Amino acid sequence: MSTTTVETSAAVTDQDSAATPPRKARRRGEHGLAASLTSHGILIVASLIAFFPVAWLIYLSLGPDKDDYLHPGGIWGKMSFSNYSFVLQHTEFFDWLKSSLIVSLGTTVIGVLIAATTGYAVSRMRFPGYKKFMWVLLVTQMFPVAVLMVPMYQILSDLQLIDSYLGLVLVYCSTAVPYCAWLLKGYFDTIPFEIDEAGRVDGLTPFGTFARLILPLAKPGLAVAAFYSFLTAFGEVAFASTFMLSDTQYTFAVGLQTFVSEHDAQRNLMAATAVLIAIPVSVFFYLVQKNLVTGLTAGGTKG
Repeated sequence: MSTTTVETSAAVTDQDSAATPPRKARRRGEHGLAASLTSHGILIVASLIAFFPVAWLIYLSLGPDKDDYLHPGGIWGKMSFSNYSFVLQHTEFFDWLKSSLIVSLGTTVIGVLIAATTGYAVSRMRFPGYKKFMWVLLVTQMFPVAVLMVPMYQILSDLQLIDSYLGLVLVYCSTAVPYCAWLLKGYFDTIPFEIDEAGRVDGLTPFGTFARLILPLAKPGLAVAAFYSFLTAFGEVAFASTFMLSDTQYTFAVGLQTFVSEHDAQRNLMAATAVLIAIPVSVFFYLVQKNLVTGLTAGGTKG
């Protein structure tokens, strides 16, 4: 009697197990539905918050009157692109564009070249004072712009580089190179030393090894350094407004100030110009974005 009961209970248990599908084990790092929805919701809200100032600027740029920013609700019924046509046809916009591109691209090329060679030398070579040298570069970033303005103006005046693109490029390189050198030094540390040894075995000089073997592997780090150097030169105001005296050689950041004076403020034209200014930066970001994220994270660890 008892044997029959036990066998029956076991059969019922086996049938229940067969009817209930096995629960899928959650992998490590895998989130549940609630956690996934929460994280996506937070990211969407954060994205909207980040995009709102840009959207608001574009909206204000479509208001035809200079006082439309005081009552933005009225812009919706009279949107136009008149501000953009005025900026492109009746201002020095294209001169500002030329100046900004010359200064920004010049700073990017010269600054990244100097920073890359500096970072590689400190990463691979053990010369006297190489550690102190990197700390000296870091200390140069501690001085405020107001302190550097007068000595830099005097130096550029002695070199006859006031109101010249080269002088402004050199000034911006003094800001971009120290940070980029630290960034690239950390990235070069992640590249195995065996690659340098293989280059020497093949008969390459130290510079040949650097140019032909190391630089192709350091593209993500170079992309970050280039993007930082470009933005540093593209959006800077203090040095550009002090060292560039001709209105045809103003950069975008300085040209924007011409729309606001003591007695007038054409904020609609300023908004339209700001939207147009964002286009070159967006194009440059698109060109380097494939390597940007990798370069930002790769230099954080060694090995």
